[in-house]
Amino acid sequence: MQPLRGVTVVALEQAIAAPYASRQLADLGARVIKVERPGTGDFARSYDTRVRGMSSHFVWANRNKESVTLDFKDPRGLDVLGRLIAGADVFVQNLAPGAAARAGLGAPELLARHPRLVVCDISGYGAPGPYTGRKAYDLLVQCESGLLSVTGTPDAVAKAGIAVADIAAGMFAYSSVLAALLERARTGRGTHLDVSMLESTVEWMGFPLYYAFDGAAPPPRAGAAHATIYPYGPFAAGDGRVVLLAVQNDREWHGFCTGFLGRPELAAHPHYAAGADRDAHRVELGGLIAARFGELTGAEAMALLDAAGVANARVSNLAEVWDHPQLTARGRWHTLPTPAGPVPALSPPGPTTGAPRMDPVPALGEHTRAVLAELGLTAEAVAALAADGVV
Repeated sequence: MQPLRGVTVVALEQAIAAPYASRQLADLGARVIKVERPGTGDFARSYDTRVRGMSSHFVWANRNKESVTLDFKDPRGLDVLGRLIAGADVFVQNLAPGAAARAGLGAPELLARHPRLVVCDISGYGAPGPYTGRKAYDLLVQCESGLLSVTGTPDAVAKAGIAVADIAAGMFAYSSVLAALLERARTGRGTHLDVSMLESTVEWMGFPLYYAFDGAAPPPRAGAAHATIYPYGPFAAGDGRVVLLAVQNDREWHGFCTGFLGRPELAAHPHYAAGADRDAHRVELGGLIAARFGELTGAEAMALLDAAGVANARVSNLAEVWDHPQLTARGRWHTLPTPAGPVPALSPPGPTTGAPRMDPVPALGEHTRAVLAELGLTAEAVAALAADGVV
């Protein structure tokens, strides 16, 4: 399914939020021209070297794109960028606050010149507002959004193990661009999208925000356990395998007591009969459950939980995720070309027909000459720009 074939996206992007958004568009067939700094490129290229010398972040977020190096601070580079945008359907940028506007690439200017263009600005905090000019990295936004306040243990906050604020902004940018393209098909007009990492992450904080509505106490930090439902969390089996189980209602609780604990009388115990009771007495109940897990291997515990109708999951390490039997059975892994050789890549969630688009992760500036030739620049003109460090 490639419904965005024929759509051109120019992405003045770096790090994760914008590259992740534009990769989703590329996965659906859009032509994404990634504009990078000459010489160094997107700084996410150098975050690490874990994928055959390439950055894990960059490989993940930049397949199916063309890389063009361009110094738009040079008037000649800005002219080339302007010509690229003139032929685009979508312009995505997540430069430092105000940088695009200072270069004449603000939404009002672009839409005045190109009324059908979809302009998507991604930033930490959005504009206007007192935080507009602040630097915003993923962990900082996790802090400002309240995410850290509900993540961790009673003794210490903890960040999410992935770049959740970047990913949230990237996904809202992606869905907003799709909506804007549908709207343009109806009205013939483009629009301005202003996606902030803060607002995207706060939207994902809906449950704890409403739980703490009107001055109520927030949900407690409970490590890997659920903050307000019990038993719903990890337990270590006798062989060391950690299994997470989830009992979400009284019916499941009765099955758990009978089929897993082997103690049906606990189902009606006044400390455990209702969900609120189980949560209030989670320390003593946790001791009973932990003791039962200690008598079993992880595989045995999961088999008993399955038979009792209780949801459960192994706490997988990353090596196990690469070999997850469900992903393998569904054929979700494909081969992605990169400058350092092929690597596996997960196909986009959703589509079930046809092979997913798996065009290469681009080398820095790999497509500069070809793309500039499309704009009518001669080989001599491109060579002159390259000699001056503009491309």
